[in-house]
Amino acid sequence: MIVLRTQGAAQRGVFRGRWPRKRDAAEVEPVPTSRVTVVRAEPFQAETEAEAWLAELRKERGDLAREATEAARQVNRFLRAHRAAASDPYGREISPEHALVVRVGYGDGDQVAEGHYAAAYELPRKPAVSRRREDLSPAERLAAMMGGKEEQLACEELVLRARADIDAGRPREAALQARVALEAAIAELGDEGAGLAGDRGPVGDAANAALEADPEEELQEAVTQAVARMEFALRKRRLRDVSRDS
Repeated sequence: MIVLRTQGAAQRGVFRGRWPRKRDAAEVEPVPTSRVTVVRAEPFQAETEAEAWLAELRKERGDLAREATEAARQVNRFLRAHRAAASDPYGREISPEHALVVRVGYGDGDQVAEGHYAAAYELPRKPAVSRRREDLSPAERLAAMMGGKEEQLACEELVLRARADIDAGRPREAALQARVALEAAIAELGDEGAGLAGDRGPVGDAANAALEADPEEELQEAVTQAVARMEFALRKRRLRDVSRDS
């Protein structure tokens, strides 16, 4: 079960927003915060069982983060369905890394729905990924692209979409997206993409299978490996461009 709550939303009058209004200054508008709670379908039989579940997650490194990732995957299933139902191409998905706060815990149903717990752990924000000096930081690369010093390739966006589908557990979409991304990468990356042509067969087979159902596990793995190779080829290209400019 998914519970959505919006907090801090500005009150709007009945006629507000119908006509443009003249303004002399750009005042800061209050920003609402959305709280999304994912509740397990099967309740714990006793509080001691819930305590043991949370203690086990806390004991093993990474288990709390994996629980949060799985919760985000469930929310993204809902958002994907909403995007299709509303015909809204701009509805975006979420990830624990971009959330303001991530908590894993347990409590009574109404209690948890309102953001309260009998017990919970708040996950630390992930630190910025360390980068080698020769690689561009996102801000530097953004400036280079906007200034026309570096080209943004079509395959970059397509590979990102394929990666998002893989991480979200959407094998059909991942296979179909990977096929388009692969052809664009081969066409755009030149020498860096020379070794990608060998993925055409398995990725094509996966995409063909995806027209009817989820590809078999072997083909899903082939898609995952192909996307990883495309990501590596893109990193090589970025490093080449940095070396050329330095």
